[in-house]
Parts: sequence; C-alpha cells; structure tokens
Amino acid sequence: MIRFVDFLIALVALLLLSPILLVFMVLVWAQDRKNPLYFAARVARGGGTFTMVKLRSMVVNADKSGVNSTASGDRRITPLGKVIRKFKLDELTQLWNVFVGQMSLVGPRPQVRSDVDLYTPEEQEMLSVLPGITDLASIVFSDEGEILKDREDPDLAYNQLIRPWKSRLALFTLRNHSLGMHFRVIALTAKAILDKPKALAGVVKVLESRGAPADLVAAASRQNPLVPTPPPGSTEVVTSLKPSSHAAVNPMPEVSPSTSV
Repeated sequence: MIRFVDFLIALVALLLLSPILLVFMVLVWAQDRKNPLYFAARVARGGGTFTMVKLRSMVVNADKSGVNSTASGDRRITPLGKVIRKFKLDELTQLWNVFVGQMSLVGPRPQVRSDVDLYTPEEQEMLSVLPGITDLASIVFSDEGEILKDREDPDLAYNQLIRPWKSRLALFTLRNHSLGMHFRVIALTAKAILDKPKALAGVVKVLESRGAPADLVAAASRQNPLVPTPPPGSTEVVTSLKPSSHAAVNPMPEVSPSTSV
C-alpha cells in the first residue's frame, strides 16, 4: 500500500513541479554550462548501490574534495545553490527515484558508502528498508549545514553531534512506521520549510505519542545545544572516521515492499 502511495504522489508531484524544476535546471546550467543534475552514488536497501538524482547546488566535482558533510558556509555551494538548498529543491528531483522504486517518500536518508561503513550493527537495520526523501531526522536536522558551520572537521562533527540522534530518529521512524506515520512525516516536512519551530513541536508530539525515550524527545526538540554522543549500538563517541571491525556492512536481505518505509 505504501509503495502505491509513494508511486502516485511521486507521479503527480513530478508533473506539477516539472515547470519549476526545469526553470532551475536552466539557471544552474547557465552558471557554468555544466549538467544541472548531480548523479550521486548512494547505498541502497540491502547494502547495494543506486544512483540518486539531485538538482546540483555545488560546483562541478565538489564530491571529489573528500568531504561528505556540508556546512552552510561551504565554498563548494554556488550562490544559486544556496537558494536551491534553502527551499529543498535539490531533494525534489529525488521524486524520480521514488517513482522508479529506488527510494520511498519516508525512510532513512540515503548515505554514501564511506558513511555506511561506519555504521554499528544496530544502525545497519536502516539498510533493511528503502531509503527516503525525508523522515523525522530530516525535519529535526534540516539545519545541518548551520550546525556544522565553522567546524574544523565537518565530517567528524557530523558523526559526533548529528549522526547519533539522526540514526536513532531514523530507527524510531522505521520501527514505528505505518501509513498514518507516513503522511504525518510528509506533512511535518512541508511545515518545516515554512515554520521550523512548529514542525519540531509536531515531531515531539509524534515521539511522545509513541513512547519514545525522554532523551530522544529532548534532542528532537532542539532546545539544548548538541554535545558529542555515541551512535546507537555503541558506548563510545566517534573519534575516528576509519571503519572499525564491528562496523563493516554486509549486504542485508531486502524486506518485502509491504513492510518497507
């Protein structure tokens, strides 16, 4: 049922939003006469790889810098790219991935292989479902760039400050998923673009209504500064971005579409 809902919404959204996307594709192309789309390799459900489509918001070959996390002041982001990122236009092109069945509207955000290689065994559960355009974690950390701004090592800061809560929220969404939750997350995502505080309040209500741990609710409210925290399944804060032996990812069997996020 969820797959049918995703397919239908993606089809309608692509038809309705295509004029806006086409305008921005022309504007991006006009900047440097390069492809306005960025085709990114991401880890798929089950541990394989798929190609995610994004409207390009960075300079060409930005991914070759070796930095995976993007701070708001990242010099790789073009002036037009700042507008694209502000209104999440780079995410809209991923509706194509939803349309063809590689992604879901709601699910853990797809990651690059080097990030997935750092997953703990508990985090690997996120690979049992389709990656998504949004989830509760995407709403809570929609300001990820601002959190990482001016950090000496954005990737390490991401793994210490954001990843622990982002993974826990993604796992919570996965484990409590339903059609009702699906639509609730989509609605809160739209609200976050216009009114982040109200969207966060909505996330807190969702978590509390489903019995989420108090520390997860507190983190999702974003009332307190983020501090280095161990990722789920670990007791230690990340200090190195080299995969440990227990974090190696093995391909996982795909779950049936009826239970995918």
